[in-house]
Amino acid sequence: MKYIKLGKSDMNVSRICMGCMGFGNSATGQHNWTVDETQTREIIKHGLDNGINFYDTAPVYQNGTSEQFVGRALRDFAKRDDYIIATKFTPRTQEEIDAGVSGQQHIENYLNQSLKNLGMDYVDLYIYHMWDYNTPMEEIMEGLHHVVKAGKARYIGISNCFAWQLAKANFYAREHGLTEFISIQGHYNLIAREEEREMVPFCESENIAMTPYSALAGGRLSKHFGETSKRLKQDAYAKFKYDATAKTDGKIIARVAEIAEKHGVSMTEVSLAWLLIKVTAPVVGATKVSHVDGAVKAVDLTLTEDEIAYLEELYVPHALVGVMAQNGKQKAGNVV
Repeated sequence: MKYIKLGKSDMNVSRICMGCMGFGNSATGQHNWTVDETQTREIIKHGLDNGINFYDTAPVYQNGTSEQFVGRALRDFAKRDDYIIATKFTPRTQEEIDAGVSGQQHIENYLNQSLKNLGMDYVDLYIYHMWDYNTPMEEIMEGLHHVVKAGKARYIGISNCFAWQLAKANFYAREHGLTEFISIQGHYNLIAREEEREMVPFCESENIAMTPYSALAGGRLSKHFGETSKRLKQDAYAKFKYDATAKTDGKIIARVAEIAEKHGVSMTEVSLAWLLIKVTAPVVGATKVSHVDGAVKAVDLTLTEDEIAYLEELYVPHALVGVMAQNGKQKAGNVV
């Protein structure tokens, strides 16, 4: 495994971040393809043994059971200083707004629950899961600064936002002596490259780490045409994100398979090797031990300039999907 500084922080993170959305009680929450605690522990132990020290979860993943499973596994298998844990908070609910719960109080309440789920005193990275259009940005930044100063979070990150929103928030924080976002977790992979328009150059100019989710497009970039899995069959949100462009994307996926065969490696390794050229640490989900192996091997795969150009050549602009397509309208569920 190789390691890299996470943006402007002092944290050395593995080039692969293990995404923990696939862990949790499958009988609760929005996904029914998640794995139980026994499998979660096996996968996390294998990740730690292979040098992965960066883990990303959220309380909305299976109603907090992902945080609970992940927290117990990390506490049992590693010393606290040997791993980096990230979790998130979502916007205020309408009930909270009606009750007068401020943005600052919402953040503190949310983080306190996550710390309880994880069984930890602090998180290394606290991520603003999606932009809250019903709460002043100033309240959010002040609330995040407060939990950092209180020692409950070391650094803050953001997910599912536009470049102008990240710029606005960080420049406000800089002007007022508050904590700035050091990372962005956006939707970015070989068949979803809209982040390259503004977010990538902005992050490069500001030394903001990119830790994209959906690194393998819900498994699409790791499988040959016709191959399937429980998640591919049952993940309705991933279908919503990718089915409309399946024909166009399929041509790129075929090139991934072609290069994988040429190198004698998996499609996972090729897809992630491409993404690792662009970002700090992609968030890669795992519901099998073998998924960890493919991600780890990708770190050592080097693609030629011609291969990179070949993989990128067929991309066409894609419409924004999911949270980013809602144009400021909050929609319950469907978070990544």
